[in-house]
Amino acid sequence: MSYIHFIGIDVSKQWFDVAIHDAKAAKPQRFQNCGEGFAAFASCFAKLLPHALVVLESTGGYEAALIAFLLANRVAVHRANPLAAKHFIRSVRLHGKTDQLDARALARYGAERHASLRLCRVTEAAQQALQALLSRRADLLAMRVAEQNRSLHPGYADAALKESLRAMRKLLDAQLEKLERRIAELIAQSPALSAKFAVLTSVKGVGRQTAFALLAGMPELGSLTRRQAASLAGVAPHPRDSGKAAGYRRTIGGRYAVKSCLFMAAMAARRYNAGLKAFFERLVHNGKKPMVALVAVMRKLVTILNAKLRDAAYA
Repeated sequence: MSYIHFIGIDVSKQWFDVAIHDAKAAKPQRFQNCGEGFAAFASCFAKLLPHALVVLESTGGYEAALIAFLLANRVAVHRANPLAAKHFIRSVRLHGKTDQLDARALARYGAERHASLRLCRVTEAAQQALQALLSRRADLLAMRVAEQNRSLHPGYADAALKESLRAMRKLLDAQLEKLERRIAELIAQSPALSAKFAVLTSVKGVGRQTAFALLAGMPELGSLTRRQAASLAGVAPHPRDSGKAAGYRRTIGGRYAVKSCLFMAAMAARRYNAGLKAFFERLVHNGKKPMVALVAVMRKLVTILNAKLRDAAYA
């Protein structure tokens, strides 16, 4: 799609600033980050939005409601990776830092990079709820690990402290169990999610937790090419060559939650999935380091899952 206007939005907790690229002497405007502010923004830019690309950064969730509003009104939106936007701003030597300057920089980023930017898609309510539940589960797991580590520290030898730690771990275990039941119920109630869950868990090595992580963290799976799937999961090797020197290829980027779950799935698959076990052993036999071979299994696994979901969608 070709765009006529490029709008940058810097979002904070209470408000958001809006700037238009190449708008002569146009000062960025500020709106409240709430329903009334969204309506005022849409009214003010009503003539531009149908032909515009809106670019904003990830801000820990404060941008989610605005994105949902824009998508509901069929506005093209790109949620920029903060690091990518930061590197772009540095590359054009914009050293100032205010909300209005950031909005201008994001508008310029959209104008100069729009051909390669991925647009946001409408997310179903069940998908959003699943992502929130998985995020909360990750928080509780981190707290449980922290409490477990404290229980092993010599500074917590007092009986009262040990009892407090035991009680907290018991509470966290109960909360985790409750969350996992809710996640299972949510998937069972959604025909789309339950169908995908069945396909994912049909592959040996992919258990419930890995399937949960893939459903929440990689909803695009099944609509990607194998290279896109590997890159999005963070298991695609990237070259590091310069001149005559051929550098060691490494996997970088991707979605951390998905990548970590794929690692555990690959550990299981190399033992219990006959095809992937043979693949792993062949790589090691040919001189690959075990960890390199394991990452290759992760890449193979996400490629298989992507193909199975794609085939199921067309069946």
